[in-house]
Amino acid sequence: MNALTIDPKEQEVRSIDIEMKANTIYSFFNSILIDELSSLNQHTIYCDANALSEHKKAYFLGEQLLVGDALIVGLNGMEEVDAIITKEELEELIDYEVNPFYSDTLLLLADHGEINLYRSFHVTHGDQEIPLSIEWVLYTFNMADEKTKNYFITELMKAIDNGEDVVEFMKKMAGLALSAAE
Repeated sequence: MNALTIDPKEQEVRSIDIEMKANTIYSFFNSILIDELSSLNQHTIYCDANALSEHKKAYFLGEQLLVGDALIVGLNGMEEVDAIITKEELEELIDYEVNPFYSDTLLLLADHGEINLYRSFHVTHGDQEIPLSIEWVLYTFNMADEKTKNYFITELMKAIDNGEDVVEFMKKMAGLALSAAE
């Protein structure tokens, strides 16, 4: 099967031929903790869920924050197939520059232990339960002014120093972001 890989350390996209078996993804990343993202139309993006805690390089694929290497395969319904996006098209979507807000926040999170940027949590807003993630919270606060970004980082440092649950902190920040958007 034709797949694409992203190596952010070398800033390189490669086309590879891979045989998808039960353990292929785990072997590729040398990890059993894998994130599966669907932000690229008709493709699945596989990432190592340990990449953040291992301080691997962050980058963007479109507006999706990724950390560490990625493996991209095509998706037809529920079946994995050859990737249809070309290497050149994929390269155009990648931005290896991560601004200081993301860099500082990811460093704090990486040093805090096993944090999954994409795992969904629910925030109550009004009468709705909204599924969000740490990645969404970071994306939202990244759009804020410098004062708000500094507030976020300062409060995150306090939460970590006080031994608070990072996911609970992110839920609180998500609630603030949703309220500010009204």
